[in-house]
Amino acid sequence: MSTASTVLQTLVQPTTSAYTLTSGRLWSLVGALLGLAGVVVGGLALARSAGRTGTGSGRRGGVVALTAGLVGAVVGGLVVVAAEGGPGTGYGIVGGFAAVVVGLVAVVLGGLVLARSRRAA
Repeated sequence: MSTASTVLQTLVQPTTSAYTLTSGRLWSLVGALLGLAGVVVGGLALARSAGRTGTGSGRRGGVVALTAGLVGAVVGGLVVVAAEGGPGTGYGIVGGFAAVVVGLVAVVLGGLVLARSRRAA
């Protein structure tokens, strides 16, 4: 009985602390921050392109949002693929999924800005 409870306790315990910054968590943080930057730039560019009718307004912001979102989503996807454990193991899988989602939002915003700037031209 004692051996079984020890094995069960070992299996249930997380392998790292919740506050330890592992390489997987670091890369998922980088991906999420890139995606977040893309969302902010894309949102600002979309707001600017809605107010202006001039050619090229917000196009650079759309390209930046699209690029940052794509890179953030790819980094997050690589973290998810490389993770060998689930949440709480230190591989950054939760942050990787967050980076993929936020990166895809940035890609959509960047695409909307570019489509709007193409229509206005």
